[in-house]
Amino acid sequence: MTEKFDAIVVGAGMAGNAAALTMAKRGLKVLQLERGEYAGSKNVQGAILYAAQVEKLIPEFREDAPLERHLVEQRFWMMDDASHTGLHYRSEEFNEERPNRYTIIRSQFDRWFSKHVQEAGAIVLTETTALELLQDARGRVIGVRTDRAQGEVLADVVVLAEGVNGLLGTRAGLRERPTRENVALAVKEMHFLPRETIEARFNLKGDEGAVIEAAGTISRGMAGMGFIYTNRESISVGLGCIVSDLAKTGHSPYELLEAFKRHPSVAPLLEGSEVKEYAAHLIPEGGYKAVPNLYGDGWVVAGDAAQLNNAIHRERSNLALASGQMAGETVAELKGRGLEPTAKNLAAYKTRMMESFVMQDLKKYKDMPALLHASSQNFFLTYPQLVSKAMQNFVRVDGTPKIEKERRTMKSFFAARSLGGLLGDAVRMARAWR
Repeated sequence: MTEKFDAIVVGAGMAGNAAALTMAKRGLKVLQLERGEYAGSKNVQGAILYAAQVEKLIPEFREDAPLERHLVEQRFWMMDDASHTGLHYRSEEFNEERPNRYTIIRSQFDRWFSKHVQEAGAIVLTETTALELLQDARGRVIGVRTDRAQGEVLADVVVLAEGVNGLLGTRAGLRERPTRENVALAVKEMHFLPRETIEARFNLKGDEGAVIEAAGTISRGMAGMGFIYTNRESISVGLGCIVSDLAKTGHSPYELLEAFKRHPSVAPLLEGSEVKEYAAHLIPEGGYKAVPNLYGDGWVVAGDAAQLNNAIHRERSNLALASGQMAGETVAELKGRGLEPTAKNLAAYKTRMMESFVMQDLKKYKDMPALLHASSQNFFLTYPQLVSKAMQNFVRVDGTPKIEKERRTMKSFFAARSLGGLLGDAVRMARAWR
């Protein structure tokens, strides 16, 4: 006899774990499927964790979670090939009793998170691939077929938390596969150094951490960013660009990452490090307009599979956690009220999402992804070069009258973009930002 559950969760990342934990805590019979050897086994990269959303799921998480460093400093770099112009924010207030942000190693954190899911009562099957969704004659999702012997498993509802390129939903015709214009390919390396070296290079002490996010000529005119996160005894270094841009230009992410690491602003931070891990993964970048249908008869979708990423603020994990929790709450409430998980009833999940910070923030920046992609040559190549020349002109003292320097700077901007182009870019950016 085929076993049946209240809910099946496909994926054991942030969204999947949040959904499974939420439902298991409310007494539902939950099965979670993960194709890796263990939750997080496919994630070798470092990442940023936002505490507020984790606290809603596991209030005491700081007591034993594998946290690396709490962040006290944020740097934003606009780079050309030889320099960077930076915005730098650091606050002692981030050295609070309950810090706001942490760096983590996903493989360690996801495994820890999965332990809490299992302790709450969910069954977690690893090394198990969900091959397809099972649907009844009306098209309602009633379970999944896995790669195990006698691998069909039934459920009242399936939570799709399978990642940005998950195929279950697309194979079943429930949602379209994300386009290359709405997905970035990011590559990361883990550079290991003694913790005292990391602290000296980034001006840190104890468990303090810093993040650098960079844009400019490092992406060769494509829409993309580089990043550097400090961990206890390693530095996560990476760079990502829109997949369609990579295909069009022929640049490889590895080539771009190598150039980023050699940049004179970056190389001293990595000098003498040992690279032990390398990973590539897809990131949703389409924003609000790329979010697919979030629910249907017998199913909901959360996290990267729902294309949830606030690229402007570099927020992804908290959107995954929030969506997973809201999906779990919706399913549990329907179960508690004796209601079937039909599309009509699961619409409550979308309502929750639309009223939350997740969709409100994505909606605020709904036009930004298209703007940055369409104008990537200007925003990621022309302007960084112009800003660098302007800053060098400003700080270099060589006997040239300041009025002449100002004229040269203005002339370079007008020559590159014209007055109309500059005003147009400013207006488009302001409209997309509101």
